[in-house]
Amino acid sequence: MNSRLSDACGGLRLRITGSKRNSSRTELGRKCKTDHKIWASILSLFLWGIVGITATVGFAPTALALEYNKEILVDADFSGRDLTDSSFTKANLRQSNFSHANLNGVSFFAANLESVNLEGADLRNSTLDSARLVRANLTNALLEGAFAANARFDGAIIDGADFTDTLLRSDEQKKLCKLAKGTNPITGRDTRDTLFCP
Repeated sequence: MNSRLSDACGGLRLRITGSKRNSSRTELGRKCKTDHKIWASILSLFLWGIVGITATVGFAPTALALEYNKEILVDADFSGRDLTDSSFTKANLRQSNFSHANLNGVSFFAANLESVNLEGADLRNSTLDSARLVRANLTNALLEGAFAANARFDGAIIDGADFTDTLLRSDEQKKLCKLAKGTNPITGRDTRDTLFCP
C-alpha cells in the first residue's frame, strides 16, 4: 500500500510504503527541525549584523558643515568636536573652547576669537583672515595651509603650534617669532621653523 506524505518543511512529496511510514515521519520531523534551526541561526546572525551596523552608524560622530555666522557664542564649548568645513564668519566666540576640535577648512573670517582655547585644534586649511586672536591659546595647534592675512595674534600662546604654509602679514609673523617656541607633537616641526623665524 503506497501513500504520499507532504513534507511540511519545504512542500516536497515523499513516496512511503507500508511499514516504513512511522520511521519516515520521524526522520522527516528531525530533518525539518534541523532545517528550521539552520535558517533561524542564519536569520538571527543577519539581524544582529543589521542592528550592529545601525548602532555604529547611528552613534558615529558625523562631520556636518554647520553655520554659526554672526552668532554670539561667548564661552561656548566646542571642545573635541568635528566641525570640518563649518562657518563662524563674523561670530563672537570670545573665551570659547575649541581645544582638540577638528576645524579643518573652517571659516573664522573676521571672527572675534579673543581668549579662545584652540589647544591641539586642527586648523589646517582654515580661514582666519581678519580674525582677532588676541590672547588665544594655540598651544600645539595645527595651522598648516591656513589663510590668516590681517589676523591679529597679540598676546597669543603659540607654543608647539605648526604654521607651515600659513599666509600671514609680515608684521604679524615678526610678532609671532618673538613668542615662538616648542615643537608640534603631531608633525614634529619646530614652531620657529614653520614661521621662518631668523
